Amino acid sequence: MSAAHSVAAASQGGVSEWWRGAAIYQVYPRSFADSNDDGIGDLAGVTARLDYIAALGVDAVWLSPFFTSPMDDFGYDVSDYCGVDPIFGTIEDFDALVARAHDLGLRVIIDQVYSHTSNQHPWFQESRASRDNPKADWYVWADPKPDGGPPNNWQSVFGGPAWTWDARRGQYYLHNFLSSQPNLNGRNPAVQDALLEVARFWLERGVDGFRLDAINFIMCDPHLRDNPPAPPTNAPRTRSFDFQLHIHNQSQPEIPAFLERVRALVDSYVDGFTVAEVGGEGAEREMKLFTAGDNRLHSAYGFNFLYAAELTPALVEGALGQWPAEQGMGWPSWAFENHDAPRAVSRWVAPEYRAPFARMKMLLLASMRGNIIIYQGEELGLTQVDIPFDRLLDPEAIANWPLTLSRDGARTPMPWHGDRPHGGFSATEPWLPLGEDHASLAIDRQQLDPQSQLAFTRSVIALREAHPALRTGEVRILHASGTLLALERLNGERLLCVFNMGAEPVTYGASTAPWRELLATAPVARDAAGFTLPPYSGFVATWQENDGDR
Repeated sequence: MSAAHSVAAASQGGVSEWWRGAAIYQVYPRSFADSNDDGIGDLAGVTARLDYIAALGVDAVWLSPFFTSPMDDFGYDVSDYCGVDPIFGTIEDFDALVARAHDLGLRVIIDQVYSHTSNQHPWFQESRASRDNPKADWYVWADPKPDGGPPNNWQSVFGGPAWTWDARRGQYYLHNFLSSQPNLNGRNPAVQDALLEVARFWLERGVDGFRLDAINFIMCDPHLRDNPPAPPTNAPRTRSFDFQLHIHNQSQPEIPAFLERVRALVDSYVDGFTVAEVGGEGAEREMKLFTAGDNRLHSAYGFNFLYAAELTPALVEGALGQWPAEQGMGWPSWAFENHDAPRAVSRWVAPEYRAPFARMKMLLLASMRGNIIIYQGEELGLTQVDIPFDRLLDPEAIANWPLTLSRDGARTPMPWHGDRPHGGFSATEPWLPLGEDHASLAIDRQQLDPQSQLAFTRSVIALREAHPALRTGEVRILHASGTLLALERLNGERLLCVFNMGAEPVTYGASTAPWRELLATAPVARDAAGFTLPPYSGFVATWQENDGDR
């Protein structure tokens, strides 16, 4: 165990399963804080702001990619898994970040992108050189059809065929994303060994765990069979990818065996945490496979909420219902926002209700059984920024404009100071523009306001930390219809969590007498009819049957 890990263990008091029910704060380094005023956030900027993250009360910080990359997909196209891209700093900057985080009692989780690399990675450069070099089988290569076309009908997530012709080898290579992101052959034991050595490199540097990006794409059907067409649906299809059932280009049954190797390595170093990102129609099935038992990943999160058109009690009930507290069942993680999805307050509610909705949404997230992941700026109530076409950098948004909401709009810089140029993020023009309303939501302004979304978020996280029922307890759905959701959380205590997800007041008909309010987003009326909640509000109360102070 490295010295950094010893410090982390001491700072956390050696608590077993620190990750279960943890609150995790996601940092997108390009947009968090710019320490050298080049318009791009960096690792030193993150380190300088770790006190702010720690003050939220979260358990861990998750860093999106900062690895060496040509940035075709902004770091998810890795050209050196063990290098820090110069725009983010140096490996010494990373070491300093980890040390400071551990001093503050924060665990550090980093992304690992195992399904694909950049086409600039030395592995791919060697693999494409010939059909008989040592890394010839490290990527997925295939001969063309007799007419010269791609070997099958697979489509890329970002649109168009998932195959690109390479004249050097006279073959096609697979890329489930950009053509500059060739897919690794995760079935190859040598590739698996190399990826585990990457993980070992970062564990040696003190990281406490990994988020495995798009891990269900790490293996494909070895026979390269065509995907069948997807059945008709009323959902809009903006990508060619949406017209297929993805049973052969991803989600192969051999993936869990590799994840067991990842888990064993992490466990050999530290009381760590591993979480899979899993998307697609069969996400829940794969999430459960990837986390089943005690020797696979600790957790997984999907896209239940990230692209949902609206937030409803039925959506929450369905998501929680997939993860009952049963023997052998994995542990879920939940996110309402991230770097790939439009800001929730812009997706789910009319502008005039954004402030109360942001409070309700945060309390709801903290009331769900599982880990919670808060994306930078979510604690401020940041809105989605409308990036004009000539400022777009996201390749998916450019390819599908204007039919998809830009990922760029959720990746804009953090507003640290409302009265400074560029929100105090940088002294120069940042890589993406800030939102027009973000100055009013800046951190320095919210820090001074005890009624701000930031202050409320800190209260929510403190509430979750103080009550085991919220952090790890059982969940029971008491009511989930219309706009009203009522949950019970149980673990040595009994908590009632009620939410109004609509624009009209709603009454939850239950006896109010045994309940003492712990935290509410807005005043809740109590009478013989029950609890009446104003629009977009919620509360958490504790059972106090003999509360003499009532």
